[in-house]
Amino acid sequence: MDTAVVVAGLTVVRGHTRVLDGLDLEIGGGVTGLLGPSGCGKSTLMRALVGVQKVASGSVLVFGQESGSAALRPRIGYVTQAASVYDDLTVAENLAFFAAVLGADAAAVHAALDSVDLRARRDQVVGRLSGGERSRVSLAVALLNQPDLLVLDEPTVGLDPVLRRDLWGLFHRLADAGAAVFVSSHVMDEAERCDRLLLMRAGRIIADGSPAAIKQQTGTKDIEAAFLSLVSTGPGAGDAQ
Repeated sequence: MDTAVVVAGLTVVRGHTRVLDGLDLEIGGGVTGLLGPSGCGKSTLMRALVGVQKVASGSVLVFGQESGSAALRPRIGYVTQAASVYDDLTVAENLAFFAAVLGADAAAVHAALDSVDLRARRDQVVGRLSGGERSRVSLAVALLNQPDLLVLDEPTVGLDPVLRRDLWGLFHRLADAGAAVFVSSHVMDEAERCDRLLLMRAGRIIADGSPAAIKQQTGTKDIEAAFLSLVSTGPGAGDAQ
């Protein structure tokens, strides 16, 4: 895949804090992970990518168009940290509703259910599902249009290790099929599951490369140690909120 996202000089200010501080970034194919502590600006960057974040300066182009453009909507799947589905509808009713909005057919609904392993829960009311199951319903909605760019904000929070493993397998299958997958996490042990890794702190990218390359660069054995090494040697700054 050619470059999917080009971020240039992106700055987001909240109050007196620069949540994102002049970011320059490109995202292409494969699974790109965005890792950093809570409050470092990950969610803000993801909102900017899908065009729902007010920015102070800079630009975000997705497939050559300004983020948030109407033409991009069917090409982007976005999953927020909070489940973005209707609690009073069943899983199947939620997917049928969003499929109608997006113009997806019944085959797409069945494929999305199978992708997130929720076929057996299709008739359950979403409000009665576990937190992890509700998150998977949101992911199924994001997959309805087979998006070219999938933006996932901490999609594995609260999930058991087996389901986390299965979802990362799904992310890689989607990437192998041609999608650009951009996924955030604050869990450092998920770094090894990424093709490319961005480490973020206080609104800045402090490392960019494969997990192996970042560990080699810092002379460490794991990404958590690499992150701590980079923080201790990099410029001091308070965490962005």
